[in-house]
Amino acid sequence: MKKMIIIMISVSLLIAGCKKNTTSNYIFATGGTSGTYYSFGENIANIWNNNIKDVNVVVESTGASAENLRLINQNEANLAFAQNDVMDYAYNGIDIFSGEKLTNFSAILTLYPEVVQIAATKESQIKSIADLKGKRVSVGDAGSGVEFNSKQILESYGLTFNDIEKYNLSFTLSSEGLQNGTLDACFIVAGIPNAALQELALNKEIVLISLDKIQIDELVIEYKYYTEFTIPANTYNGVTNSTRAIAVKASLVANNNLSEEAVYNLIKTIFDKKEDLIVLNSKAEEINIDNAYRGISVPFHPGAVKYYKELGYYVQ
Repeated sequence: MKKMIIIMISVSLLIAGCKKNTTSNYIFATGGTSGTYYSFGENIANIWNNNIKDVNVVVESTGASAENLRLINQNEANLAFAQNDVMDYAYNGIDIFSGEKLTNFSAILTLYPEVVQIAATKESQIKSIADLKGKRVSVGDAGSGVEFNSKQILESYGLTFNDIEKYNLSFTLSSEGLQNGTLDACFIVAGIPNAALQELALNKEIVLISLDKIQIDELVIEYKYYTEFTIPANTYNGVTNSTRAIAVKASLVANNNLSEEAVYNLIKTIFDKKEDLIVLNSKAEEINIDNAYRGISVPFHPGAVKYYKELGYYVQ
């Protein structure tokens, strides 16, 4: 009898161990702990963990897009946030990823626009991109996606970095530079409203520089990851006019090793539980199925393609 009890306990432990091993554990690479990527990633992971059986998603703080794609490519992460322009650079081995082509990732969906915002102090008298010539301008961190966005916009107006007094500063330091008078203008690529610009506008008169329609059309055609965007009036204190801009998209990507079923369940749960996600983070209001596959220039994961096609969207 005692021997039988021992056998039964062993079998029970074996079954329990087998059940435990059926859980799929995913690492979700996001961004810095103070940024939107990290907090939004935690909210999405919460929705997945509570609504998909045997799934455990762990959020990891990272240096955002470029690092995330490298982690995915090296199989050190399963899911990640990345800007769609940085995805394009990585997949094609250009710009930031020159000589370093990454292909072990695929797109799931775009989440919300990250707008190229060009702010200047009112006292600088800058009213157009052409007026940036000879001015002190921060174009984002060296080697960042922001720097390449800045370069492309300047080039569309026949300018280069040689035509400006170029500074490579973070969003916070860029804002501080405009505040203390050491900068005339800056490029910031982020969701709106951006916290650094919000704080700046409360303490300094600023303007947002609109792009001309001709240049917007040229940029959208040449770079498939850009979309046209209008920054509404009064997004920032004292900026009472709307601003024509372009935007890239914050996107969700997966390691190619994830199964079609797994990715299908992940994207389906985001849309099925979107209202719950909005309660956790208002950024989720910007997720739109009609635009979720637009602005992507890299292949989609088969699981995402399956979901879109079920809803009647043609996605390759």
